[in-house]
Amino acid sequence: MDKDQLNEARTNPDFLKYLEETRIDAISTKNIAALYEVLDSFLVLDLDEEKINDVYQHILKISFENVQDIVNNKRKLKLEVDDLFYVRAFYEHAVEKWSYENYDGAKELIFVLSNIVEDELLCNSLQVHIIALSKGTDLDSFYEKNVDLNASVEDERYGYFITSFNFDTKEYLDKNKQTLEKEYKNLKHLLES
Repeated sequence: MDKDQLNEARTNPDFLKYLEETRIDAISTKNIAALYEVLDSFLVLDLDEEKINDVYQHILKISFENVQDIVNNKRKLKLEVDDLFYVRAFYEHAVEKWSYENYDGAKELIFVLSNIVEDELLCNSLQVHIIALSKGTDLDSFYEKNVDLNASVEDERYGYFITSFNFDTKEYLDKNKQTLEKEYKNLKHLLES
């Protein structure tokens, strides 16, 4: 969208009404896909920050409730349908904690996620995150030193996550195997229901 289209969307009463109705309906029906549609629209259009935060809180609440049920039923999350949104919510919440230098909180969320997602690429990427967090690397340094900022995302499901690095992921994980084993030992209690 260019500036004119953004401005038109921001001031279009029909579109704003649609967004508000979708927001209310999605909250009442706990429709995570619709909530993310509303959130993404609010963010792109730079709309009401209070509503953005409210929608985000509902997304987190729904995600945490559903992930708890999924884990209790010994099922793994796949990067499809609602599961993708639950994974995205967990990941975004972890990155938010990381940005506020809550390394332990971020590491715990990413650790749990890495153990409940059924996707090798994402799990390996999450383990890279865990290593950085265990070393106390701040988020900006992680981006600057580790992330391949020029990589293009071929599968849109991975567009919400950092999965491209400036090194071979498998070699990096092998080199940091002891760190991962130590973190698993320290955090495995989080996987017990």
